[in-house]
Amino acid sequence: MLNPYLFYQDNCEAAFNFYAKTLGGKIDAMMRSSEAPPDMPAAPGREKTIMHARMSLPDGSVLMASDAPPEHFNKAQGFSISLTVKDTAEGERKFNALADGGSVTMPFSKTFWAKGFGMCVDKFGIPWMVNCPAEGM
Repeated sequence: MLNPYLFYQDNCEAAFNFYAKTLGGKIDAMMRSSEAPPDMPAAPGREKTIMHARMSLPDGSVLMASDAPPEHFNKAQGFSISLTVKDTAEGERKFNALADGGSVTMPFSKTFWAKGFGMCVDKFGIPWMVNCPAEGM
């Protein structure tokens, strides 16, 4: 099983709350840096950042993430989180919610391989592809 692990620039908690609402996920864990063992304390000023988060999605998928220390954060590039949705109306709803406040790379529409497909970058900088496969795909 593959599960993406995402890194945020100090907005992991907001992103996961948004994904829980948008994707119907359940946040299983949200550990702050202040919860680290005493021999591994959080860097000063980073106590409220997220050290590790885990979300279960209704289809059995899992998203994990954390807030990257500033010296280790890089803008997301070279990948997209691919979300497959059977119902086209639900796929379009999720696409529009993910794209809200972000940017649309490819508008959600019918393609030769899908009843609906779209690409966007959400307001947290994470690239998404929402796919509603055509029959037999």
